[in-house]
Amino acid sequence: MRKETITYTDYNNVTRTEDFFFNLNEAELTALQYGVDGGLKEMLERIVKSNDNKQIMACFHELIAKSYGEKSPDGRRFIKSEELSEAFMQTEAYNELMLRFMTDANYSAEFINDVLADVTKRTKERNAKKDEINAIVLPAQS
Repeated sequence: MRKETITYTDYNNVTRTEDFFFNLNEAELTALQYGVDGGLKEMLERIVKSNDNKQIMACFHELIAKSYGEKSPDGRRFIKSEELSEAFMQTEAYNELMLRFMTDANYSAEFINDVLADVTKRTKERNAKKDEINAIVLPAQS
């Protein structure tokens, strides 16, 4: 999960500093992975190498739309919906975030890695645990 603290000026000319949250779970990441030719990582690398700003912007927009959400007060749920994403994208906070994406490649890479990191970590842990269980349960084959 990525927590992003963004300072922006709203449409009433009030300066605000707010925390926004971005996260993809394993099911969402898997859907993204299989939804593009060659997988998500390859697609991102291809877009960056192409230097096609239109595709880069579309990719960032989609990543934000799919990962933006709000934590429930009890912390049990990360609530996402098209309506919540659209509401966020109608704020100047979204504008500030997109401008930072477009002007700072290191920040963009860090943001993407943070959104994907929890899933990658949990997947590795799950695979390690599965290998551990298989080593105990399944006899070694010679």
